Amino acid sequence: SINPGNSGGALINLNGDLVGINTAIIGPSGGNVGIGFAVPTNMAKQVMDQLVKHGEVRRGRVGLETQDVTPDLAKALNIALNLPAAVVTNVDNDSSAEKAGLKARDVITAVNGKAIRSSADVRNRLGLVPIGEQVEFKFLRDGASKTAKVKVERPYEVLGASGESVPKLAGAAVSNIVRGMPMYGRVEGVIVVGIEPRSAAWQNGLRPGDIILGVNRKKTRSIKELTSMLRSIEGQIGLYILRGDSTIVIVVR
Repeated sequence: SINPGNSGGALINLNGDLVGINTAIIGPSGGNVGIGFAVPTNMAKQVMDQLVKHGEVRRGRVGLETQDVTPDLAKALNIALNLPAAVVTNVDNDSSAEKAGLKARDVITAVNGKAIRSSADVRNRLGLVPIGEQVEFKFLRDGASKTAKVKVERPYEVLGASGESVPKLAGAAVSNIVRGMPMYGRVEGVIVVGIEPRSAAWQNGLRPGDIILGVNRKKTRSIKELTSMLRSIEGQIGLYILRGDSTIVIVVR
């Protein structure tokens, strides 16, 4: 049982083995209705290993987008499929997925030898693979079963997003959120793609992967808007940042 206040605690089985890290319960009226959620130990261990090695979580990308194969979609794509899978809807130009030969309409059935159940399953499996390693996709194309080994790359190397510098954020390189980035279509803002160590931006608390949502309570959706806002402000600046699943405020002086 995951009791209120136990989020972040250990989830163990009857043998005392750690099987997960508790995260949340469903409590519509403030009480526990008996349904809880936990992060699996294999995912927690991957995060732990990266924190120990790099001091941060580094999630890679392969440059493809997928969605669930529903009965209607299978019919529309003329896919004779009666098992859970995910169809490739887009492959980024010059990405590792494109170099490995993956194409739109390919139907992914397994990742690293394990069957997948949905598009979210594909993303979760990829999220556990360290940057620089290869992942094997098993997929169907025109009814034929194929495999491809794809290298997991750093999030923005494939896009060539070296980033732009902006006034008052010395040491930070930012980019608009473009197709292929994990947050594309899900959030509006400007993403930090690089930080110079010990720079003013670093000392103020900005980190690579941060998404700048707004400046002093005003939303910003592009580098042009961000630059314009920063130039019009004198004194300290409040940046509204999306970091992971949390929204924080960083004060820049």
